[in-house]
Amino acid sequence: MNDPNAPIYFGGKYHMFYQHHPYGAYWANMHWGHAVSEDMIHWKHLPIALAPTPGGPDKDGVFTGCAVIDNGIPTVIYTGVRPEVVMVASSDDEMIRWTKYSGNPVISRPPGGAKVVGFRDPCVWKENDGWYMIVGTGIKGESGGALLFRSPDLHTWRYLDPLCTGKVRPKDEPGLVAQSDMWECPDFFPLFGKHALIVSTKAKSPYFIGKYSGHKFIPETEGHTDFGAAYAAKTMPDATGRRIYWAWIPERRAKDAFIAAGWAGVMSLPRLLTLRPDNTLGIEPLPELKTLRGARSEFRNIELRPGKDQPIQGTPGDTIEIVAEFELNNAQEVGLKLRAAPDGSEQTVAGYDRGEEQLFTETTQAVQKGHLTLGPQETLRLHIFLDGSVMEIFANGRACVSERMYPTQPDSLGISVYARGGTARLKSIEIWPVRPISTNRLTSS
Repeated sequence: MNDPNAPIYFGGKYHMFYQHHPYGAYWANMHWGHAVSEDMIHWKHLPIALAPTPGGPDKDGVFTGCAVIDNGIPTVIYTGVRPEVVMVASSDDEMIRWTKYSGNPVISRPPGGAKVVGFRDPCVWKENDGWYMIVGTGIKGESGGALLFRSPDLHTWRYLDPLCTGKVRPKDEPGLVAQSDMWECPDFFPLFGKHALIVSTKAKSPYFIGKYSGHKFIPETEGHTDFGAAYAAKTMPDATGRRIYWAWIPERRAKDAFIAAGWAGVMSLPRLLTLRPDNTLGIEPLPELKTLRGARSEFRNIELRPGKDQPIQGTPGDTIEIVAEFELNNAQEVGLKLRAAPDGSEQTVAGYDRGEEQLFTETTQAVQKGHLTLGPQETLRLHIFLDGSVMEIFANGRACVSERMYPTQPDSLGISVYARGGTARLKSIEIWPVRPISTNRLTSS
């Protein structure tokens, strides 16, 4: 599996579709898988929702898209390949049986001709005067962008203008938008009086927050939804209007290894998005995840000195949740060593480098890092989920790193805390074993 597609709440249930190859643990012949939940935590598989139609516009793959409710009818708008075109399908109330629109594709070619390097991953919403859609694209030699269309009925679309594009910036000018000539999986939505645009690029998962007026989006602030492996994010409003984020966390192991394992790719945990006072994105794990917690272990006031890791005793396995809070004092770096072997031969590090202002992870496969500035008296709060080979880290409600790790030893379960370049104090650490989401999981990790 890969990209999340069309997450939506309808009829008292949450539906998640996703890019899926049903015939093997490798990328090919994309279908839409389908799962359903009543709480976004416990999930059940449903039959394949969409498959390529032989000889049709999506004969080579049903690629990423979105879902809306059109006069009470669940409707998806997605990418068919090859070439890349926009297609529409509708379903019954249970979203089990899908019918592709007889007039597909509803958009057969992108505006811009040969200069367009991609045209995929539609995101649709409704305004007073009709339906609007952005499609991810790139302009050869220029930048990525999101092209804006309007329709009265989801079938007849008229191109307007780019909603937003990146611009080429000098290498020494800060910013994210120039780091890719293709914006994949654009997701555009209102957020507490502003609008947010999330895209996926070579720069991973940038977001922009700003003003939407006159069908133009003007970014005011920017950042990353995740500094690690999370990609192709999609969001949705839940039953109460909260904005929920999902992303695909891909493999880091070799193709032969995941084919042998029989599965590849996982969905991130649901994340709650908010708008912070400084106009940046707040990102935290969905509070309902606490319902999966088992018995808590807690330790407090552990002094940390350079060169002496402090082990945390009695850690409960490889599927756990951790909340750790550090006072940095004069330390230059603090963090946790996770999934550590007893002899120290392997481990995964989740830490914070104060000098570089970097949240980071370090595994045998990769080092991931991203910017996080702490206030003068602010403690470092790391909220970590480990699930087999998957690690998701949330820091201080505003930074995330997702990563994969593949310990080779079954007893690589140790946890310790450390400081470098000075002393620090672990104010507290809480650890819970985490129960499975169901006996019918999206995937096992």
